[in-house]
Amino acid sequence: MQLAFILYKYFPFGGLQRDFMRIALECQRRGHAIRVYTMIWEGDVPDGFEVRVAPVKALFNHRRNEKFTAWVQADLAQRPVGRVIGFNKMPGLDVYYAADPCFEEKAQTLRNPLYRKWGRYKHFADYERAVFAPEARTEILMISEVQQPLFIKHYHTPRQRFHLLPPGIAQDRRAPPNAAEIRVEFRREFELGDDQLLLVQIGSGFKTKGLDRTLKAVASLPRELKKRTRLIVIGQDDPKPFQLQVKALGISDQVRILKGRSDIPRFLLGADLLIHPAYNENTGTVLLEALVAGLPVLVTDICGYAHYIAEADCGRVVPSPFEQERLNRMLADMLADARQRAFWHRNGLAYADEADLYSMPQRAADVILAERP
Repeated sequence: MQLAFILYKYFPFGGLQRDFMRIALECQRRGHAIRVYTMIWEGDVPDGFEVRVAPVKALFNHRRNEKFTAWVQADLAQRPVGRVIGFNKMPGLDVYYAADPCFEEKAQTLRNPLYRKWGRYKHFADYERAVFAPEARTEILMISEVQQPLFIKHYHTPRQRFHLLPPGIAQDRRAPPNAAEIRVEFRREFELGDDQLLLVQIGSGFKTKGLDRTLKAVASLPRELKKRTRLIVIGQDDPKPFQLQVKALGISDQVRILKGRSDIPRFLLGADLLIHPAYNENTGTVLLEALVAGLPVLVTDICGYAHYIAEADCGRVVPSPFEQERLNRMLADMLADARQRAFWHRNGLAYADEADLYSMPQRAADVILAERP
């Protein structure tokens, strides 16, 4: 079967993008042809993929999205496919991968009522309704069970159209037999002494991921602990506002901000703690990547995958409502307690052996390729 995958932007380091790639490759492995529609493609194109980059431009994102949708639909009318799979909400999908939270819930609870008068609101509300309305035929791949009740609340979507997927952590994130050697070499490369502590924050979208909270917490550490601590931040985003914050907080010697990169497993093995104090996070794949690498995690409970950290007992979860002082205390306690971190490390590795954290691409492909009535 010819399959069409649609996403607004592809780059190798985004969580949604990596999920798309694993699912598309699984469908290709089962013998199906892959065509991709996007507005931006960064990185290599897998063998056998046809990638169509739409030549659309607009001043506003929602107008650009509408032009893109029209361009894709015109191309599909000329060259039909067996299934259309979207990774962003839009009309005309057979299957939607629900990486984003419910837009209507956020619009009604977090925005000024005047926001719903704007064209931007109408666009995103219409595109969400096209997927979740009762009369729509789109099958929905859910990766966060927290969001499903919200979609049902706003759209009365039939429950049978939802398919809850397990996580899809890549096996290369698991700690290999030579993890200790990789850690030693990594720490030598980054000039980390035996008594130094490495804190990492990984993920594109620094504002949403709570990097400002992390920087405040590092700045608040007790003096001797702060001297021993280094923070490396990795992600695709503009670092300038946060570099200014680093300077204002007086922690320039402690912090490095790096662009997205492909050797994340080395950082997970070389670090002492992952911090992820996000403001909003549908899932949080990096949390589970840290878990299966044996790296303790400090995360806000707003993240969809935070419950795995609690279940595995491989770190600590910051409760809502968020308080910066509480995050500061929890970070200091975790960095100061090497014995507890070793306990969390062992628990994470044990949980990685027992739980199904890996089969998302296979389960998603099952739904995509299932017979339709």
